[in-house]
This record gives sequence, C-alpha cells and structure tokens, in this order.
Amino acid sequence: MQSGGDSGAMRFPHRHLLAIEGMTPDAIGFLLDLADSYVDLGRSAERKSTLLRGRTLINLFFEDSTRTRTSFELAGKRMGADVINMSVSGSSVAKGETLLDTAMTLNAMHVDVLVVRHAASGAAKLLSEKLDCAVINAGDGTHEHPTQALLDALTIRRRLGRLSGLTVAICGDITHSRVARSNIHLLGTMGARVRVVAPPTLLPTGIERLGVDVFTDMREGLKGVDIVMMLRLQQERMSGAFIPSIHEFFRYWGLTYDKLAAAHPDALIMHPGPMNRGVEIDSEVADDIGRSAIREQVEMGVAVRMAILDALTRPLRGNQPQAA
Repeated sequence: MQSGGDSGAMRFPHRHLLAIEGMTPDAIGFLLDLADSYVDLGRSAERKSTLLRGRTLINLFFEDSTRTRTSFELAGKRMGADVINMSVSGSSVAKGETLLDTAMTLNAMHVDVLVVRHAASGAAKLLSEKLDCAVINAGDGTHEHPTQALLDALTIRRRLGRLSGLTVAICGDITHSRVARSNIHLLGTMGARVRVVAPPTLLPTGIERLGVDVFTDMREGLKGVDIVMMLRLQQERMSGAFIPSIHEFFRYWGLTYDKLAAAHPDALIMHPGPMNRGVEIDSEVADDIGRSAIREQVEMGVAVRMAILDALTRPLRGNQPQAA
C-alpha cells in the first residue's frame, strides 16, 4: 500500500513525530485518514506490504512497554522493514554509554527510523537533533506519547464518526501521564471539549492553561460526557503520598457502573493500558462489549503506527517533506 504522493507531503510536512502539541488539524487528519486504510490491510487475509522493504527500523526502549514496542515491531514487519529491538539492559547504554554516544552509534549504522521511549522528557527531541534518520517519540518522561493519542483519536472517530463537538473526560493520574497531555493537545486541536477528573494531588499545577475543565469529583466530571478515558495509576513515578490508599482511590475515582451512570447513556469507555483492574476501572466495566473500546485501541495502535512509518519514510521514497 502506498498513497499520498506530494499531497501527503504537503499535509504532513514533518521529518519526525515528537509531539502532538503544535500539530495542525490537517496533519492530524492526514495521519488518521492514512491509518484508516491500514486498518483494512490489517484485517485482510494478506497483511503484508513491501513499502519499507530494505529499510531498517530500530526500537530503542529505555522503559518497558509491551503494547507500544510490540505494535511498532508488528507495524514495521507488516510493511516489510527490517526491525531490530535493542535491549537496553544488555547494551552499552547499561554500561554507561550516554544518549549522544548511542546516537552516534546508530548514525553509523545508517538506520532509517528510530522509535524511542525514555524516562527523560525531551530525550526524543535530543536524538532527533543528532540523528540523520526519522525519530518517533514512543513516550518521553511526563512530556508526550503522540502515537497513543493518535490511536485513541482513530478509535473514537471510527466509533462515533467525529472528534469535533464531543466531550471527553480524561480521568485518574493526570500528573504523571504523558498520554493525558498528548490527548489534551490532540482533542482540543480537533474541536473536542476536554475535562480532566482527578484527586487534587494528581492534577498538575496550571493544567487549566491547556484549555481543559477541571473536576475533582468523579460524578460531576462525568456528567453528560461522550467518552470516558481512564488512565493507569503510575505508582512507579510517585515519590510521595499522592493517594491515601488504592482502596480509597478506587472508591472515589475508579470507574464503576454507578459513576458511569452520570455520563451519556452510550458513552465510550477507553483505557491506554495496561489496566489495573479494581484500581482505576472495574473489570465488569472494562469488559463491557457494547461500550468498551479498550481492545479496539490495541488494534488501532498497529494501524496508526503503520501510517506514521509510511508518512515519515516518504522522503526515502522520493517525496520530500519539509523538516518539522
């Protein structure tokens, strides 16, 4: 599958994918439209494409992430790329090599695309400035996770037919969530109204400046919303007492049918995974076949990442977009 040509380069004039913030509605729409076509490919009997044959994709994950790394690996292989998963625990990085030394090494290998996840905000941007290849941010610190927001948007658009005019409640650990930040930027850019719902200790200072409505009461925050997007409670990033206990968190901010009753009767239920059942979401709600889109989000993740690989490698195939 190959599409877009020069018009694609005009609609997505970026060399890297580092963040959603600053991306235009047209660029986001282009990626979602392209991803739609890759959903169909993924569901077909012949899932393979030769679009990236002869190209090298490296997954460099300094943090664990089964879903994101596996979906990038699957996306690359379905498009015919040579995919390498670099194990940081067994690499020179673990022996003290700096991020810039790693960049120099990768440059010498003539890599075409680097997918990187790192605990430091800005790590992907730093690599993009030092590498000759396209860089995709698979999550950097508490900054952004752009591909997750894109797959969430694709899931919503395919289920509800639009993004503009919808009301979305993003609930839970907002402070530590790069997923929340990317979704706030994307949904706002595409005309949705965004609420954040969390205990005060898990709301970043100044979150209102991102154009969201802030709620600390779950039922109030869910009143009339079209989509309820739960977030994982990231205890590994918490250095203090952000919540009284897991039990108390679930009681007041965990998604149950009782709290969900405040939302629109057909409100879509989403979660980026991995889920902590009984912490941020009740199992019965998470597994609701009619309303939960959690499994669909995983499928959309592969399609979105195929679309991004397509868009960013167009310079290698003769379509030269401007650098972002």
